[in-house]
Amino acid sequence: MGTFKRFAVYIVPEGVLYRQGCAWLGWDMKTACDTPQPDIPGLPAAVSDLTAAPRRYGFHGTVKPPFRLAPGQDLAGLDTALDDLAKRSAAVECSPLEVRALRGFVALVPGRPCPALAALADRVVRELEPWRAAPDPDELARRRRNGLTPRQESLLACWGYPYVMDEFRFHLTLTGKLSEARTDQAARVLAAHFADVLAGPFPVGSLCLVGEAEDGRFHLIRRAPLTG
Repeated sequence: MGTFKRFAVYIVPEGVLYRQGCAWLGWDMKTACDTPQPDIPGLPAAVSDLTAAPRRYGFHGTVKPPFRLAPGQDLAGLDTALDDLAKRSAAVECSPLEVRALRGFVALVPGRPCPALAALADRVVRELEPWRAAPDPDELARRRRNGLTPRQESLLACWGYPYVMDEFRFHLTLTGKLSEARTDQAARVLAAHFADVLAGPFPVGSLCLVGEAEDGRFHLIRRAPLTG
């Protein structure tokens, strides 16, 4: 399966949406290849600059955020546990995705809340917790850099990430951090760019185990179909 320093569980779209998302970010985690980025007029900065931060993570929605393996655990065991969880979990269908500005960046999000997806994310975070090593002080400091609410601080202490459980908001990141004006401008342009591939409901039919290679890029290890 290769050598990876951290792992995560993602929801990774398929089909034309995945291809367009990869092209936008400039990285395809399935093929482990850079992709040519589009030339889109009207953006507040070059595509390569707007996507520099999210590119290495690939086109995805986070379910269990990146973590190092706990002592005594290994990738094979994590893979088996995720497969077992997926076999006990049903596929989910969310409302169509929309381009929105979120906390200073642009992302694709379901147009309406999806309780079934939130419940699935909670299950993944809880059931795979034995495989997660505690974050080191530097990682905790990075998480706190932009300020956390008391609830988010509590979640960080418990689960190693502040945006899980009731703070979970599913999204597929499209840009790095931007000023408010640039975020709004990018959102308008990207809404038009992605409009043709966002018309129908957003299906979630699998959970994806991904790994961070030594170069910091995330790679798709495999999909675990939701068949419960």
